[in-house]
Amino acid sequence: MRARLQTARRLIRGRCLRFWRGVVLVAALAALAIPCGAQVSPDTPAAPDSLEALAKARDRVQTFFDQFSNVACTEAVTQIVLGQKGRLSYRENSAYDYQFLATSEGGTMKVTESRNTHNPAFRDPGRTLLITNGFASILLVVHPMYEASYTFESAGEESLGGATLAKIRFAPVAGATSPAALRLRGKNYPLPLSGTLWIEPQTGVIVKLEAQVDSSLNELGLAGLQTEVRYAPHTFHDPEETMWIPESAVIDVETPRQHWRNLHHFKDYKRFNVGIHEEIGQSR
Repeated sequence: MRARLQTARRLIRGRCLRFWRGVVLVAALAALAIPCGAQVSPDTPAAPDSLEALAKARDRVQTFFDQFSNVACTEAVTQIVLGQKGRLSYRENSAYDYQFLATSEGGTMKVTESRNTHNPAFRDPGRTLLITNGFASILLVVHPMYEASYTFESAGEESLGGATLAKIRFAPVAGATSPAALRLRGKNYPLPLSGTLWIEPQTGVIVKLEAQVDSSLNELGLAGLQTEVRYAPHTFHDPEETMWIPESAVIDVETPRQHWRNLHHFKDYKRFNVGIHEEIGQSR
């Protein structure tokens, strides 16, 4: 019996490894279609005074999604393959004109991204690379719409960049709606994200967000997934307005035989006309 179980495990593990080697992974940290009010509502106590920063952050995130849908920028992406002992074995650099659009119709919010190649990379067709996007919408873990999908607890304070920030840990509620998905061969697998927020307590600004996935996706051959997103203030004119929006993101994914790391940098933010963007999208 034991020999049979070991053989079965080897067969399953081998299929998972072949599956990952044969596809391009898309870790889409984005809300593809979010039914408002469809999340689980567990009985949780009211947030203590130490989590007042979280309440301010919720208001900020809601405003963020109301305003960020008319912003475009330049995105630089570095796709890295790591070998044994974390040594660099392959790298590609690309640049894109990036746009983000959030719309709400019929009680559903839809978050989409648009990328136009600005500086294409040399592409080795023999390489399987990690494709990652959706970093703006990972903030949905703090959106009021997902208030019942996560539990939050204070983790004290930490100094970052000379400022004292409130640290708040979050964990997914079992069975609740997730704003993040991993797309593999055209199929989406919800990601049960847990992690930490660094929040400016006076304003509710989220300065940094770290998230990871536990072992619940082992059946896909996923050994680890971590991401870190940093935010910075950007000032726009006509009207004059300062927003904290993504400045950089790092995502690291491991399988038993593969290790990818993608680096994203966002710059040259500007507003764009939402109406024109939607019209172009409909004509494709």
